[in-house]
Amino acid sequence: MFRLFAPPACRPAVAAVLATVVIGAASPALAQENPPAPATAIGEQISSDLRQDRLDVRGVVGDSLRLLLLEHGLRVTFSEKTRRELTGPFWHDYVRSVRVPKQWDDGDGWFVNYVGHPIHGAAAGFIFIHNDPKSRREEFGLSERYWSTRWRPVAFAALYSLQFEIGPLSEASIGNVGMNPRTTGWVDYVVTPVGAIGILVAEDALDRYFVKWVEERTYNQFLRASLRLLCGPSQMMSNIAMGRLPWHRDTRSIRQRY
Repeated sequence: MFRLFAPPACRPAVAAVLATVVIGAASPALAQENPPAPATAIGEQISSDLRQDRLDVRGVVGDSLRLLLLEHGLRVTFSEKTRRELTGPFWHDYVRSVRVPKQWDDGDGWFVNYVGHPIHGAAAGFIFIHNDPKSRREEFGLSERYWSTRWRPVAFAALYSLQFEIGPLSEASIGNVGMNPRTTGWVDYVVTPVGAIGILVAEDALDRYFVKWVEERTYNQFLRASLRLLCGPSQMMSNIAMGRLPWHRDTRSIRQRY
């Protein structure tokens, strides 16, 4: 897409600016967290939020687009191979890059395919959860209520992944991944959404049974924030895309005393 608006010599700089702007969108939240509120005020705010049970469709679309721009901005900024493919006719090369894979592997490393892609799929799922009151108020558990609120975020993660692979704002259009048949495989179409289920549920479970357990025993905000980031990389990505602190949680403040 950068080939439409910038001369070749300027495209790396444009990509860097794009990444900076996207990350900068989160700067108001990253600069300072809201001061701690009394427990009653937090409870009243949560109760008010829970009364709004409708999915914020505009929020889902806007936040997922910011996540998409962030991911592509970083790809273009740090991947010389991606920048090299930004020249040439945009639509012609895009159409040539969209193809049905004939193999499982796409040439990427094991970590990228089986860890990185599921995490980015789960980040899209958490964006859906953050914008859906029914989903975000349910903690991990074996109850039917919890599992009934997770199929829609997972379905959205699958759609987000499909767009990321072959959509108008995809690896196929930005970087022409797929023009070489050896660079496309079924692994991304299968592992990303399936792995996203595991990552999303695992982060929910860790947050409830480990992170909260530690937070109930320490008021050290640095330790709390670090633990949230370590146990929730997908939530960190979704928070940044939504302009929130990376360690944000919808139902509790980092400064909350139990």
